[in-house]
Amino acid sequence: MTSTTRLTVAQALVRFLSAQYTERDGTRHRLIGATWGIFGHGNVAGIGQALVEYGDVMPYHQGRNEQAMVHAAVGYARQSGRLSTHAVTTSIGPGATNLVTGAALATINHLPVLLLPGDVFAARPADPVLQQLEVPYAGDVSVNDCLRPVSRYFDRITRPEALIPSALQAMRVLTDPVESGAVTLALPQDVQAEAYDWPEEFFAERTWVVRRPGADPTELAEAVRAIRGARRPLLVAGGGVHHSRAEAALAEFAAVTRIPVASTQAGKGSLRFDHPQDVGGVGHTGTATADELARTADLVIGVGTRYTDFTTASGTLFAHPDVRFLNLNIAPYDGHKLAGMPLIADARSGLMELTAALDMHAYRVGASYVAEYTEDKERWEQRVDACYEADEPDVRPTQPQVLGVLDALVDESDVIVNAAGSLPGDLHKLWRARSRDQYHVEYGYSCMGYEIPAAIGVKLAAPERHVWALVGDGTYLMMPTEIVTAVQEGVAIKVLLVQNHGYASIGGLSEETGAERFGTAYRHRAADGTFTGAPLPVDLAANAASLGMRVLRAKTVSDLRAALAEARDADTPTCVYVETQTADTVSGPPPAQAWWDVPVAETATRPSAVKARELYERHVSTRRRHLC
Repeated sequence: MTSTTRLTVAQALVRFLSAQYTERDGTRHRLIGATWGIFGHGNVAGIGQALVEYGDVMPYHQGRNEQAMVHAAVGYARQSGRLSTHAVTTSIGPGATNLVTGAALATINHLPVLLLPGDVFAARPADPVLQQLEVPYAGDVSVNDCLRPVSRYFDRITRPEALIPSALQAMRVLTDPVESGAVTLALPQDVQAEAYDWPEEFFAERTWVVRRPGADPTELAEAVRAIRGARRPLLVAGGGVHHSRAEAALAEFAAVTRIPVASTQAGKGSLRFDHPQDVGGVGHTGTATADELARTADLVIGVGTRYTDFTTASGTLFAHPDVRFLNLNIAPYDGHKLAGMPLIADARSGLMELTAALDMHAYRVGASYVAEYTEDKERWEQRVDACYEADEPDVRPTQPQVLGVLDALVDESDVIVNAAGSLPGDLHKLWRARSRDQYHVEYGYSCMGYEIPAAIGVKLAAPERHVWALVGDGTYLMMPTEIVTAVQEGVAIKVLLVQNHGYASIGGLSEETGAERFGTAYRHRAADGTFTGAPLPVDLAANAASLGMRVLRAKTVSDLRAALAEARDADTPTCVYVETQTADTVSGPPPAQAWWDVPVAETATRPSAVKARELYERHVSTRRRHLC
């Protein structure tokens, strides 16, 4: 006879989650490392009580914003190589819907996070209850259904026994390298508190093996033939290189073949910046070196990339008339993009197999090609030095100079977290990544407000590392709330807060597209009705200090150098605040080396829009669809 234990659904779920593990390459990790939660009537007596009951096996973190809690869990998951993550519990209503943005970010970036929103009563003793959405045509719909399109797996647990198969499916998806993303188990508040006799086997330790599938022999042979036939191949490293921990395999592949390696935002750091084959970021925010190689490449080898529009310059970058694509990807959906030859395999396994096969054939790219990209890279590095250099240390820095000061300070132990604004473009072009996980820029969803909570998640996953959240004033104003969490738990993140009085990135884009920077500056309204008056008297440094953070103000390059060094050594949450030059313009690094499609008004009377449309049509005419 099977032995059972009588627990509530919430208690059973917490106990179940505490016994889940992953394993890859012989190393075991706890799958759900902790649970974040903000409590209300939808979860306080269910999951909340269960976390009290089982606090010895399930750590708890108190968040201030539901979206931010998801960002923290995602940061933890990315730093943990997708082998461990956190759960997030909320009440019903706004607590649940606040999860949607974080869930979309997790799913788009293929990063696992478990969402446990409360839901309305399954038994419907009172209808509606507080915060319930009434849908006249469907009695089984709640606000949690907003999470369906942004979740890789969704279920609503309306009976206790339904938790058993659903929880197992949730773990399968979280640990699947192809399907991983947000997983949502919606938990009606009455069901959470309902007791059931659970089979003890449900609580047994389970280890979910994260697979490393190798390549199909036929696909591998075709891939080798394609590479051997290429004269100007270029490898584009995406986030899948990091997810697979394939950095060493990529370095070996590049050393053996001498094929240059460019990187997407998610893939930057796949090679150290000083590796001979690293040519920097590719696409709209890429380097001149990588983008020129992309324009002339006859074979593009995509490894773990989704080929977003930033990477392809909206279909205008890969311009060689006979260019072909070879896509090494664990996901068939991505492996077939751009009509490419698919090589469906784990990134590390596939690279190792390719390296062995090409080395057996003694394949190397030509010496002239190596000399070409090596010289171009040296010229680009000189441009980076010029952007970073501060000839006058006693003046206000530009944004690239801010990055230059930080670049001179950090080593392999530092992690740089960013997501939105003008900083991702500057970082992709200029930052010199020193380790496989130093560059943590979330650009799949490019979500303002991600940086501070994600930095907390990274620091929880790697407490020995120096973790920097790089935020502009626009991003800071979106979500500074988790500073309180960092202070409460003593998570010693460093926040580099750059004040440029508005949306610098979108301001520049607005100007380029004929919208004349409308609505992008943080300034008083002028007499003509536009926001072109004096900068707002907002003191973000004082705001950070009011939330409990130690704040260091820097007015000059010299001040900044000292403040960043002091912050790096700090063992408490510390913010460095700096106001940059060129507050009315974009940041001032080298301009975009490739186009990005943002449609411009087809008809307009204002000269700026007319001119922008003419330029837009010239760019559009160069777009191509890769179909063979």
